[in-house]
Amino acid sequence: MNAQLSTRLRYLRLSGMVDALPGRLAQAEAAPLPHLDFLELLVEDELARRADRLFARRLKQAGITTEKTLADFEWTFNPKIPRARIAELVSARFVDTHAGVLLIGPPGVGKSHIATAIAIGAIRAGRRALVRSTFDLAADFAQAEATGTRRDLVQQLTRVDLLVLEDFGMKKLGGNAAEDLLEVFVRRHETASTLITTNRLCGAPHKRFNAEPIVMPT
Repeated sequence: MNAQLSTRLRYLRLSGMVDALPGRLAQAEAAPLPHLDFLELLVEDELARRADRLFARRLKQAGITTEKTLADFEWTFNPKIPRARIAELVSARFVDTHAGVLLIGPPGVGKSHIATAIAIGAIRAGRRALVRSTFDLAADFAQAEATGTRRDLVQQLTRVDLLVLEDFGMKKLGGNAAEDLLEVFVRRHETASTLITTNRLCGAPHKRFNAEPIVMPT
């Protein structure tokens, strides 16, 4: 490939085209393509590369280090899990309506896997997600209090399209952290979606925060 062309494409931030061009040239030589079709394929390659990069960046921003999908989930161990409803949640349509979801069940039934799959589904649908455990969230609030960045943290938790809080109720938050989290819930109510996983049905906040309870039976 012409080195000058490669440099110019990279200058225009079209690195997807640069990487795809040798293969597309070989394809065009093997089976002649009209010029417009050839260009269209290169544009699709560039768009695909950008989508992949955006997806990877948003996964990192969400705090997701391992991709988990419903295809990887072991459904056979418990056929009572509402598979169709969970698949609907992965489509992220509930995020568009700012609805909330509460996954309830004992440890070991797959709540974390499903919550991550739902967050990834939202990211694939073009939304921003953030996944935090209650343990990490308590540390986040403590650090924000110590560094004077509480307002920034509350804004981050408030503005993200889908906030996933895992293991809710398993760790008691300090007075300030509890108040901060309540503020986040109130601000997100009917403006953004929140998904909570918990093993405690009693006192679950689904009524107060407009969350649909989904029980993950043993």
